[in-house]
Amino acid sequence: MNVFKTLAVASAVSVCMAGSAVASTLDAVKEKGYVNIGVSGKVIGFSAPDAQGKWTGLDVDFGRAVAAVIFNDPEKARFTPVAFKEAFTALQSGEIDILSRNTTWTYQRDTKLGIDFVGTIFYDGQGFMVKKSLGVTSAKDLNGASVCTQAGTTTELNLSDYFVSKGMAYKPVVYESADEATVIYDTGRCDVYTTDTSGLAARRSTLGNPKDNIILPEIISKEPLGPAVRQGDQQWSDIARWTLFAMINAEELGITSQNVDEMMKSKNPAIQRFLGVDTNYGEFMGLTADWAYRVIKHVGNYGEVYDRNVGPATVLGLERGVNALWTNGGIMYAPPIR
Repeated sequence: MNVFKTLAVASAVSVCMAGSAVASTLDAVKEKGYVNIGVSGKVIGFSAPDAQGKWTGLDVDFGRAVAAVIFNDPEKARFTPVAFKEAFTALQSGEIDILSRNTTWTYQRDTKLGIDFVGTIFYDGQGFMVKKSLGVTSAKDLNGASVCTQAGTTTELNLSDYFVSKGMAYKPVVYESADEATVIYDTGRCDVYTTDTSGLAARRSTLGNPKDNIILPEIISKEPLGPAVRQGDQQWSDIARWTLFAMINAEELGITSQNVDEMMKSKNPAIQRFLGVDTNYGEFMGLTADWAYRVIKHVGNYGEVYDRNVGPATVLGLERGVNALWTNGGIMYAPPIR
């Protein structure tokens, strides 16, 4: 057989096989009638059940947005709490469709574990929380402190790197779960609690006397938190990625859950493309033309979701900071839909 013909046949077979693999997750989700999101057990502001058992949080709203894209119904998202040590296995095995549990995007996780991070939903960094009574105002004053942290996490590695780099000693107090570490810290069995600063704010709100604890000013790491999917399914990866990008782009375009219907009349070409008024960009992912409209109508843009779950008016009280749009001095940025 001619070598060029051989290559052409091989290429065609490859495309067919890829097309079959690409459709698998979306087809499976449609068949079962819901998308299964792996979340943290209880991290206020990111994923936690409320008093009525309804899941809320930044990571939860992302999962609801994916359900809205596929089913036009955010309630078609189901949430499965997964412990950190089981989270990647749950995704790899297909137990969950998306992992959205304030997970740090790192080199090894993205290349070694058979998963793909689809973007950053919250730019974070590791910090330290101490009791005011300790009289400490800087992480540089923690020489000799006992520090509570969770086993097997980037937090544990960052902790070691920081103290070694500063020439300081510390006593690690390591536990399997963040819940356990929080209780140990609250009862005074360690001097310091360390994790991502957003997690510190969430954990502080659950302590017996939250106001008796302060978060020190130092940020010792980069922790881009984002959702992840299994490798090998480009269509599903695109759906998850562009759901997140739609939330960010909508805020930049001024499209909110309150004005999205009125925005359908906009003459702005970027808004028309975004909402699928005269083009069907959804077809590239096997979705409807109004896929992005569904996200904003049912869940809201990134700013709305941020403010609702972790913003200044919430118990976490987090300012936007680096999570502000790039147009407002932050680094939150999404590629254009065009």
